Amino acid sequence: MNLYQRLLNETESEKEYLLSSPIISRCFKGEIELDDYVEFLSQAYHHVKHTVPLLMLVGARLPESKEWLREAVAEYIEEELGHQEWILNDIAACSSDKEAVRESKPSYATELMVSYAYDSIQRVNPLCFFGMVHVLEGTSIAMADNAASAIGSALSLPDKAFSYLKSHGSLDIEHVQFFEGLMSKITDKDEQDLIVESAKKFYLLYGNIFRALDNRNSIPQFPRRDHEKVA
Repeated sequence: MNLYQRLLNETESEKEYLLSSPIISRCFKGEIELDDYVEFLSQAYHHVKHTVPLLMLVGARLPESKEWLREAVAEYIEEELGHQEWILNDIAACSSDKEAVRESKPSYATELMVSYAYDSIQRVNPLCFFGMVHVLEGTSIAMADNAASAIGSALSLPDKAFSYLKSHGSLDIEHVQFFEGLMSKITDKDEQDLIVESAKKFYLLYGNIFRALDNRNSIPQFPRRDHEKVA
């Protein structure tokens, strides 16, 4: 069994943990409010802005034997540049303050996923990042286009409020095909096991971001440090 098929088969329970998040159910029932969508976009901004830095870190830490994978990482970087700005523009299209979001702090759940991404690349193995890629891009295909339609119908928002969701629903189909081809080249069982285990963890971490959206009033934000406070 190739690695991509293993990722699909061996992460089913973790994927269900994410997809069973209450806010996802509410979204497809049309029981979503504008604040829910803006908060989703805000947390997306706080992790998507790290995609290119994480990819650059992966590329720098891959060994020479994985030069073929470093070249693929360079393609990913080109594709992902500026996506965080799409999210901010969507927030503005919802009549919310995108600059306030830019200056805000992430939720604990978002901070933990991003922190673990950096940590696993540096402390464990740069291949761990591809578990995160599987989770984020696979989830986009499963939900993005349908979620955009459901939210648009419920909230009567303009199309320009969904550039992030709609682009990732269609764009990530090509990304996943590209990703599947890359994973087929990883045949070492230890490396495969590492990526599968990483995907399981990222499904849980990403799922916690969605679950925190329903509990955001009871979960504190990271406080600003003194040197970060605006005068």
